[in-house]
Amino acid sequence: MKKLGLVLVMLLLSVVSIAGNVKFSVDKETKAELRTCGVSIVDGDLLNELNEKFILTKFRSLGTWLQEVTSKDNWVGNNAIKIPKRKGDSAPLVLINNTTYPMVSSGRDDEQVVVSLNKYSTENKHVTQDELYAIAYDKEGDINLEMKEELEIKVTEHALHSISPVSTSSSTPVLETTGALDGARRRLVKADVIRLKNALDKASVPKTGRVWVMSSTHANDLLLEDSAFEKGYHNRVDGAISINYYGFKIYEEVYTPTYHATTKVKLAFDSVTAGRTSSIIFHKSSCVKAKGTVERFARDKKADPENRKSVVGYDLYFGCFAIQDQGLAAMIDGVA
Repeated sequence: MKKLGLVLVMLLLSVVSIAGNVKFSVDKETKAELRTCGVSIVDGDLLNELNEKFILTKFRSLGTWLQEVTSKDNWVGNNAIKIPKRKGDSAPLVLINNTTYPMVSSGRDDEQVVVSLNKYSTENKHVTQDELYAIAYDKEGDINLEMKEELEIKVTEHALHSISPVSTSSSTPVLETTGALDGARRRLVKADVIRLKNALDKASVPKTGRVWVMSSTHANDLLLEDSAFEKGYHNRVDGAISINYYGFKIYEEVYTPTYHATTKVKLAFDSVTAGRTSSIIFHKSSCVKAKGTVERFARDKKADPENRKSVVGYDLYFGCFAIQDQGLAAMIDGVA
């Protein structure tokens, strides 16, 4: 019995000895997640790399209209996107019950438009050593998350502005609402939706893939008028209000571009000029999006002995572009 006890003790000591010499590794993805939860990583270059990767890999458009836009990250090089553009009328003919051979063959000439991605820069944020000492949560990690969220909001808003029509034309209709007056503006009504559908039908825009990014104001108009829209509003799926509302997939946004009160021309992004509220319509084949690089700029508190504070900020390259006019439209507030 004593011998058995001695053997067990020796085995236990061996296990402890082996465990003390084993080094457990954690993959970079896990380290990135841990950093946002407050676990410190000393290597500054590695910390930058992990946080930059966190911004890119966790940069989500799920639940917003942006998820409907085709991603073309593979078109990006040096933070510019090469957009192929068909040259002339080179679409192939479709033959029915062909009996003539050999089949006619022809090439297709394409052009390329090179567009620089937009650079979105956060303002720097700092955290002092005294703050970290006094609080019971990871403020540095929370600031990192806040910057990612603000980047996502600004990028989504600017993307919608970028693909919206500048003004009305034969290929990009900008129509006005015709409902009852609500102050100085007219409400959006079901008949306006049908009218816009008809405009797209006449322009031969494919029925599958039409997306309507509706302002909250216009969504509220339809909630008052149409019970079918209200039902779709209460049964949203992945952010979409209605899977099919007169052929449109509907998303609601607080921000939509504004149009000049008299000329009905789109106002500049972040313009302070009062204008008409809009809802934006696009076809999925009309637009593309792409991510470029992200760079983290940081200074550790140990490099600032005078103020003892850490500073961080980000640059993100992203673009959302319309590659053709067909399928782009807007519905703006009508006036009295």
